[in-house]
Amino acid sequence: MHSLRFLTADVFTDRVFGGNPLAVFPDGRGPDGRALDNATMQAIAQEMNLSETVFVLPPEQAGETRRLRIFTPAVELPFAGHPTVGTAIVLAQTGELDGPGPWDIVFGEGVGPVPVRITTASADAPMTATLSSARLPTALDTVRAPAILAALLGLPEEAVGGAALDPAAYSAGVPFTIVPVASRAALSAIAFDVAVWRAHLADQPAPHVYAIAPDDADPQTIHARMFAPAMGITEDPATGGAATALAGYLFDRQRPTADRTVWTLLQGADMGRPSTIHLTADQSDGRLSAVHVGGSAVIVSRGSLTLPA
Repeated sequence: MHSLRFLTADVFTDRVFGGNPLAVFPDGRGPDGRALDNATMQAIAQEMNLSETVFVLPPEQAGETRRLRIFTPAVELPFAGHPTVGTAIVLAQTGELDGPGPWDIVFGEGVGPVPVRITTASADAPMTATLSSARLPTALDTVRAPAILAALLGLPEEAVGGAALDPAAYSAGVPFTIVPVASRAALSAIAFDVAVWRAHLADQPAPHVYAIAPDDADPQTIHARMFAPAMGITEDPATGGAATALAGYLFDRQRPTADRTVWTLLQGADMGRPSTIHLTADQSDGRLSAVHVGGSAVIVSRGSLTLPA
Protein backbone atom coordinates (compact mmCIF):
# COMPACT_ATOMS: atom_id res chain seq x y z
CA MET A 1 0.00 0.00 0.00
CA HIS A 2 1.14 3.53 -0.76
CA SER A 3 -0.49 6.70 0.60
CA LEU A 4 -0.57 9.95 -1.34
CA ARG A 5 -1.13 13.21 0.51
CA PHE A 6 -3.59 15.65 -1.07
CA LEU A 7 -5.25 18.96 -0.36
CA THR A 8 -8.36 20.50 -1.84
CA ALA A 9 -8.82 24.20 -2.47
CA ASP A 10 -11.57 26.44 -3.77
CA VAL A 11 -10.08 28.57 -6.55
CA PHE A 12 -11.04 31.99 -7.93
CA THR A 13 -12.74 32.84 -4.66
CA ASP A 14 -11.79 34.20 -1.24
CA ARG A 15 -14.14 31.95 0.73
CA VAL A 16 -14.84 28.27 1.28
CA PHE A 17 -17.66 26.78 -0.83
CA GLY A 18 -17.21 29.35 -3.60
CA GLY A 19 -15.14 29.15 -6.75
CA ASN A 20 -13.95 25.97 -8.41
CA PRO A 21 -12.82 23.02 -6.26
CA LEU A 22 -9.39 21.55 -7.00
CA ALA A 23 -7.48 18.54 -5.70
CA VAL A 24 -3.70 18.92 -5.42
CA PHE A 25 -1.29 16.05 -4.81
CA PRO A 26 1.92 17.87 -3.76
CA ASP A 27 4.01 14.80 -4.58
CA GLY A 28 2.72 12.85 -7.57
CA ARG A 29 5.30 10.07 -7.28
CA GLY A 30 4.88 6.46 -6.29
CA PRO A 31 6.91 4.46 -3.74
CA ASP A 32 9.71 3.97 -6.28
CA GLY A 33 10.18 7.75 -6.53
CA ARG A 34 8.96 7.86 -10.12
CA ALA A 35 5.90 9.72 -11.36
CA LEU A 36 2.67 7.77 -11.16
CA ASP A 37 1.70 6.28 -14.50
CA ASN A 38 -0.93 7.97 -16.65
CA ALA A 39 -3.63 5.40 -15.97
CA THR A 40 -3.23 5.77 -12.20
CA MET A 41 -3.36 9.56 -12.38
CA GLN A 42 -6.50 9.38 -14.52
CA ALA A 43 -8.12 6.88 -12.13
CA ILE A 44 -7.37 9.14 -9.16
CA ALA A 45 -8.83 12.15 -10.97
CA GLN A 46 -11.96 10.14 -11.71
CA GLU A 47 -12.12 9.12 -8.05
CA MET A 48 -11.76 12.72 -6.83
CA ASN A 49 -14.45 13.71 -9.37
CA LEU A 50 -13.60 17.41 -9.38
CA SER A 51 -13.17 19.57 -12.47
CA GLU A 52 -9.41 19.05 -12.20
CA THR A 53 -6.89 17.14 -10.14
CA VAL A 54 -3.21 18.15 -10.18
CA PHE A 55 -0.13 16.00 -9.60
CA VAL A 56 2.96 18.01 -8.68
CA LEU A 57 6.28 16.58 -9.81
CA PRO A 58 9.93 17.68 -9.73
CA PRO A 59 11.03 20.00 -12.55
CA GLU A 60 12.08 18.41 -15.83
CA GLN A 61 13.59 21.46 -17.55
CA ALA A 62 15.95 24.21 -16.45
CA GLY A 63 13.98 27.15 -15.09
CA GLU A 64 10.97 25.13 -13.93
CA THR A 65 9.96 25.28 -10.27
CA ARG A 66 7.68 22.24 -10.51
CA ARG A 67 6.12 20.09 -13.21
CA LEU A 68 2.30 19.83 -13.24
CA ARG A 69 0.12 17.07 -14.66
CA ILE A 70 -3.51 18.19 -14.86
CA PHE A 71 -6.43 15.78 -15.23
CA THR A 72 -10.20 16.17 -15.47
CA PRO A 73 -12.29 13.10 -14.61
CA ALA A 74 -12.01 12.06 -18.28
CA VAL A 75 -8.83 13.47 -19.88
CA GLU A 76 -5.43 15.03 -19.25
CA LEU A 77 -5.14 18.73 -20.14
CA PRO A 78 -2.02 20.47 -21.47
CA PHE A 79 -2.97 23.63 -19.59
CA ALA A 80 -5.70 24.89 -17.28
CA GLY A 81 -5.95 28.12 -15.34
CA HIS A 82 -7.74 27.14 -12.16
CA PRO A 83 -5.31 24.26 -11.43
CA THR A 84 -2.32 26.52 -12.14
CA VAL A 85 -3.54 29.34 -9.89
CA GLY A 86 -4.82 26.99 -7.19
CA THR A 87 -1.70 24.82 -7.08
CA ALA A 88 0.55 27.87 -6.81
CA ILE A 89 -1.37 29.15 -3.78
CA VAL A 90 -1.52 25.69 -2.16
CA LEU A 91 2.26 25.26 -2.48
CA ALA A 92 2.88 28.75 -1.10
CA GLN A 93 0.51 28.34 1.83
CA THR A 94 1.90 24.93 2.83
CA GLY A 95 5.54 26.02 2.84
CA GLU A 96 6.56 24.16 -0.31
CA LEU A 97 8.17 27.25 -1.86
CA ASP A 98 11.41 28.87 -0.74
CA GLY A 99 11.44 32.20 1.07
CA PRO A 100 8.75 34.40 2.64
CA GLY A 101 7.18 35.57 -0.63
CA PRO A 102 6.01 37.09 -2.82
CA TRP A 103 7.13 34.38 -5.22
CA ASP A 104 7.83 34.21 -8.94
CA ILE A 105 7.73 30.59 -10.05
CA VAL A 106 7.43 28.62 -13.29
CA PHE A 107 5.28 25.54 -13.76
CA GLY A 108 6.16 23.14 -16.54
CA GLU A 109 2.90 22.17 -18.25
CA GLY A 110 1.96 20.49 -21.49
CA VAL A 111 1.81 23.83 -23.31
CA GLY A 112 5.27 24.82 -22.07
CA PRO A 113 6.57 26.92 -19.17
CA VAL A 114 3.87 28.90 -17.34
CA PRO A 115 5.18 31.77 -15.16
CA VAL A 116 3.15 32.51 -12.02
CA ARG A 117 3.38 35.45 -9.63
CA ILE A 118 2.12 34.74 -6.08
CA THR A 119 1.39 37.50 -3.56
CA THR A 120 1.52 37.16 0.20
CA ALA A 121 -1.71 37.40 2.18
CA SER A 122 -2.52 40.32 4.47
CA ALA A 123 -5.17 41.11 7.04
CA ASP A 124 -7.43 42.63 4.40
CA ALA A 125 -6.36 40.75 1.24
CA PRO A 126 -6.10 37.03 0.50
CA MET A 127 -3.15 35.40 -1.23
CA THR A 128 -3.46 35.62 -4.99
CA ALA A 129 -1.69 34.08 -7.96
CA THR A 130 -1.50 35.35 -11.54
CA LEU A 131 -0.32 33.20 -14.43
CA SER A 132 1.09 34.37 -17.73
CA SER A 133 -0.12 32.16 -20.55
CA ALA A 134 2.55 30.08 -22.28
CA ARG A 135 0.69 30.54 -25.56
CA LEU A 136 -1.17 33.51 -26.94
CA PRO A 137 -4.77 32.73 -27.84
CA THR A 138 -5.48 32.21 -31.52
CA ALA A 139 -8.69 32.03 -33.51
CA LEU A 140 -9.79 28.67 -34.89
CA ASP A 141 -11.64 28.34 -38.17
CA THR A 142 -14.55 26.39 -36.73
CA VAL A 143 -17.92 27.58 -35.48
CA ARG A 144 -21.51 26.41 -35.77
CA ALA A 145 -24.47 28.50 -36.92
CA PRO A 146 -26.33 30.54 -34.30
CA ALA A 147 -29.41 28.31 -34.68
CA ILE A 148 -27.38 25.23 -33.71
CA LEU A 149 -25.66 27.03 -30.84
CA ALA A 150 -29.00 28.29 -29.55
CA ALA A 151 -30.40 24.75 -29.61
CA LEU A 152 -27.25 23.57 -27.84
CA LEU A 153 -27.87 26.07 -25.05
CA GLY A 154 -31.62 25.46 -24.94
CA LEU A 155 -32.33 29.09 -25.86
CA PRO A 156 -34.43 30.78 -28.57
CA GLU A 157 -32.37 31.56 -31.65
CA GLU A 158 -32.60 35.31 -31.08
CA ALA A 159 -30.79 34.90 -27.73
CA VAL A 160 -27.67 33.96 -29.71
CA GLY A 161 -28.26 35.56 -33.10
CA GLY A 162 -29.31 38.81 -31.43
CA ALA A 163 -26.19 39.13 -29.25
CA ALA A 164 -23.95 42.12 -29.84
CA LEU A 165 -20.93 39.86 -30.50
CA ASP A 166 -20.55 36.89 -32.83
CA PRO A 167 -19.73 33.27 -31.88
CA ALA A 168 -16.14 32.18 -32.52
CA ALA A 169 -13.59 29.60 -31.43
CA TYR A 170 -10.27 30.37 -29.75
CA SER A 171 -7.53 28.38 -28.05
CA ALA A 172 -4.51 29.07 -25.86
CA GLY A 173 -3.82 25.37 -25.48
CA VAL A 174 -7.38 24.17 -24.89
CA PRO A 175 -9.99 25.04 -27.59
CA PHE A 176 -13.28 26.71 -26.72
CA THR A 177 -16.31 27.71 -28.75
CA ILE A 178 -17.22 31.13 -27.35
CA VAL A 179 -20.94 31.88 -27.58
CA PRO A 180 -22.15 35.38 -26.64
CA VAL A 181 -25.79 35.55 -25.58
CA ALA A 182 -28.06 38.56 -25.63
CA SER A 183 -28.40 39.17 -21.89
CA ARG A 184 -27.47 38.06 -18.41
CA ALA A 185 -30.97 36.59 -18.08
CA ALA A 186 -30.38 34.47 -21.19
CA LEU A 187 -27.13 33.22 -19.68
CA SER A 188 -28.97 32.09 -16.53
CA ALA A 189 -31.66 30.41 -18.65
CA ILE A 190 -29.22 28.09 -20.44
CA ALA A 191 -30.25 24.43 -20.40
CA PHE A 192 -27.32 22.68 -22.07
CA ASP A 193 -28.42 19.90 -24.46
CA VAL A 194 -25.85 17.11 -24.55
CA ALA A 195 -27.63 15.41 -27.49
CA VAL A 196 -27.17 18.54 -29.63
CA TRP A 197 -23.56 18.74 -28.46
CA ARG A 198 -22.92 15.12 -29.53
CA ALA A 199 -24.48 15.74 -32.93
CA HIS A 200 -22.77 19.03 -33.75
CA LEU A 201 -19.76 19.81 -31.52
CA ALA A 202 -18.37 16.62 -30.01
CA ASP A 203 -16.09 15.88 -32.97
CA GLN A 204 -15.24 19.51 -33.77
CA PRO A 205 -11.87 21.17 -33.07
CA ALA A 206 -13.40 23.34 -30.30
CA PRO A 207 -15.84 21.06 -28.45
CA HIS A 208 -15.81 22.96 -25.12
CA VAL A 209 -18.43 25.71 -24.83
CA TYR A 210 -17.94 29.07 -23.12
CA ALA A 211 -21.13 31.16 -23.05
CA ILE A 212 -20.70 34.83 -22.16
CA ALA A 213 -22.81 37.93 -21.53
CA PRO A 214 -21.20 41.36 -21.03
CA ASP A 215 -22.51 43.19 -17.99
CA ASP A 216 -25.13 45.83 -18.81
CA ALA A 217 -23.48 48.45 -16.61
CA ASP A 218 -19.80 47.66 -17.24
CA PRO A 219 -18.51 46.28 -20.56
CA GLN A 220 -15.25 45.27 -18.84
CA THR A 221 -17.20 42.82 -16.67
CA ILE A 222 -18.17 39.57 -18.38
CA HIS A 223 -20.56 36.96 -16.99
CA ALA A 224 -19.79 33.43 -18.16
CA ARG A 225 -20.72 29.74 -18.02
CA MET A 226 -18.63 26.80 -19.30
CA PHE A 227 -19.75 23.35 -20.43
CA ALA A 228 -17.33 20.55 -21.33
CA PRO A 229 -18.84 17.07 -21.74
CA ALA A 230 -15.67 15.96 -23.55
CA MET A 231 -13.74 16.59 -20.32
CA GLY A 232 -16.32 14.82 -18.18
CA ILE A 233 -17.47 18.21 -16.84
CA THR A 234 -21.18 19.01 -16.95
CA GLU A 235 -20.55 22.65 -15.99
CA ASP A 236 -17.47 24.33 -14.58
CA PRO A 237 -17.66 27.05 -11.90
CA ALA A 238 -14.48 28.89 -13.02
CA THR A 239 -12.33 28.21 -16.07
CA GLY A 240 -8.94 29.88 -16.42
CA GLY A 241 -8.17 28.16 -19.73
CA ALA A 242 -11.38 29.54 -21.21
CA ALA A 243 -10.56 32.96 -19.78
CA THR A 244 -7.18 32.86 -21.54
CA ALA A 245 -8.86 32.01 -24.85
CA LEU A 246 -11.44 34.74 -24.23
CA ALA A 247 -8.68 37.36 -24.01
CA GLY A 248 -7.91 36.77 -27.68
CA TYR A 249 -11.57 36.93 -28.60
CA LEU A 250 -12.18 40.19 -26.71
CA PHE A 251 -8.96 41.76 -27.94
CA ASP A 252 -9.89 41.07 -31.56
CA ARG A 253 -13.39 42.50 -31.16
CA GLN A 254 -12.92 45.40 -28.76
CA ARG A 255 -9.56 46.51 -30.21
CA PRO A 256 -8.42 48.25 -27.03
CA THR A 257 -5.95 51.11 -27.41
CA ALA A 258 -4.34 50.94 -23.95
CA ASP A 259 -1.14 49.00 -23.43
CA ARG A 260 -2.95 46.95 -20.79
CA THR A 261 -6.65 46.02 -20.66
CA VAL A 262 -8.32 44.36 -17.68
CA TRP A 263 -11.59 42.45 -17.57
CA THR A 264 -13.40 40.89 -14.62
CA LEU A 265 -14.99 37.53 -15.37
CA LEU A 266 -17.85 36.38 -13.15
CA GLN A 267 -18.61 32.67 -13.45
CA GLY A 268 -20.29 29.99 -11.35
CA ALA A 269 -23.09 32.12 -9.86
CA ASP A 270 -25.76 30.04 -11.62
CA MET A 271 -24.25 26.93 -9.98
CA GLY A 272 -24.19 28.48 -6.50
CA ARG A 273 -20.37 28.75 -6.63
CA PRO A 274 -19.61 32.38 -7.51
CA SER A 275 -16.13 32.89 -8.91
CA THR A 276 -14.09 35.94 -9.90
CA ILE A 277 -11.31 35.78 -12.49
CA HIS A 278 -9.09 38.75 -13.28
CA LEU A 279 -8.12 38.71 -16.96
CA THR A 280 -5.46 41.02 -18.39
CA ALA A 281 -4.30 41.52 -21.98
CA ASP A 282 -1.11 43.38 -22.87
CA GLN A 283 -0.43 44.71 -26.33
CA SER A 284 2.57 45.96 -28.25
CA ASP A 285 2.41 47.72 -31.64
CA GLY A 286 -1.30 46.93 -31.86
CA ARG A 287 -0.86 43.20 -31.31
CA LEU A 288 -1.71 41.05 -28.34
CA SER A 289 1.59 40.37 -26.56
CA ALA A 290 0.66 38.68 -23.26
CA VAL A 291 -2.32 37.29 -21.36
CA HIS A 292 -2.51 37.04 -17.57
CA VAL A 293 -5.14 35.21 -15.51
CA GLY A 294 -5.34 35.64 -11.75
CA GLY A 295 -7.37 35.22 -8.63
CA SER A 296 -7.36 33.97 -5.07
CA ALA A 297 -7.89 30.55 -3.51
CA VAL A 298 -8.52 29.03 -0.09
CA ILE A 299 -7.50 25.61 1.21
CA VAL A 300 -10.54 23.55 2.21
CA SER A 301 -9.32 20.09 3.22
CA ARG A 302 -6.33 17.82 3.69
CA GLY A 303 -6.23 14.04 3.42
CA SER A 304 -4.55 10.96 1.98
CA LEU A 305 -5.46 8.48 -0.72
CA THR A 306 -4.28 4.89 -0.47
CA LEU A 307 -3.17 3.11 -3.61
CA PRO A 308 -3.31 -0.68 -3.82
CA ALA A 309 0.01 -2.49 -3.83
